[in-house]
Amino acid sequence: MLENQEVLITDFNGIVVDIVDKKDGGDDIETLNGIIAPGFVNCHCHLELSHLRGIIPEKTGLVSFILSILSQRNAEEKDILEAIEIAEKEMLNNGIVAVGDISNNALTLSQKLKNNLYYHNFIEVSGFSPAIANLRFDIAKEIYQKFKNDFPNQTSLVPHAPYSVSKELFHLINTIEETRLSSIHNQETQEENEFFITGKGDFNRLYETIGSDLKSFYKPSGKSSLQTVLPNIKNTEKLLLVHNTCTIQEDIDFHNESAESVKAIFCLCINANLYIENRVPPIDLLLKNNCEIVLGTDSLASNHTLSILSEIVSIQKFFPKIPLETLLKWSTLNGAKALGIENIFGSFEKGKKPGIINIAGVSNKNTLTTESAVRVLI
Repeated sequence: MLENQEVLITDFNGIVVDIVDKKDGGDDIETLNGIIAPGFVNCHCHLELSHLRGIIPEKTGLVSFILSILSQRNAEEKDILEAIEIAEKEMLNNGIVAVGDISNNALTLSQKLKNNLYYHNFIEVSGFSPAIANLRFDIAKEIYQKFKNDFPNQTSLVPHAPYSVSKELFHLINTIEETRLSSIHNQETQEENEFFITGKGDFNRLYETIGSDLKSFYKPSGKSSLQTVLPNIKNTEKLLLVHNTCTIQEDIDFHNESAESVKAIFCLCINANLYIENRVPPIDLLLKNNCEIVLGTDSLASNHTLSILSEIVSIQKFFPKIPLETLLKWSTLNGAKALGIENIFGSFEKGKKPGIINIAGVSNKNTLTTESAVRVLI
């Protein structure tokens, strides 16, 4: 964080020219209240679910949330496309410049081709029964290729979650050419860990409802969900672990002690955790272990807004000792590094075009409130 004697200089296109002392900044200096920051990086979003805003009930637990998504995600295509466009505009207005976006279909592709935002497209595949692994993989691969044609360096084929991907499907995902970045929903509820440790809990209701006969193929591993599936994730450099609401020390130790583990990046979506499970991730634990942390918004099915600023406000409410400087780093530079775009986004360095936002309503230079707001400058 620089003091107000420093001046940011850009060209008319928003490319950073320099940061100089105020006395060397010339006469045409614009002074703003609040904080000038690079644009936010939203590392986890489901843009395709934007039409479900306000439809899914809050605080019902993950299994009920998933069942609601499955039963209500279908809608008229024109309504879905309109909601996608509105949601993207909301992200732009909230100072977001780059997004890691989950896609289970190609409905967001037309909007992304407008290049209003930078997107890394995570094409998600799921299927817990080994019998459907090939079918699900082939469907996902078709969607993957559609995005790959237009975004060759910004598309990954990724597993959905530990409880929804079989070993056979993990193996098929690993046959895709090496990718620098993967993603998986991780330990969003204690029921997820219970399902892998004992085979009991609410996830049995999920599979009974969708007609999947677990007895024919599933045996609990006796380990947490992360410890169970991490050895199956290969052929990638970095792995975004998303949510991590019920991650514990033993899980972090397991990753750190595994020679074959990919680099884990912990993506927090605290407002979605509150919306679905009414609990928050163990951020103090992640900080204690020097974990690399980034921020996401999840979807409008599980959040009231696509705003990284709102995520920061919520984190500060539950973890007030975390400095604002740290939170801004998670939401800018760390996010850019995670998506592999730190050469353009994430910080004010000569030659970059990171976007410029003004964060107003900052108390004591270290606290954001619900009154805080983002104004997009460039």
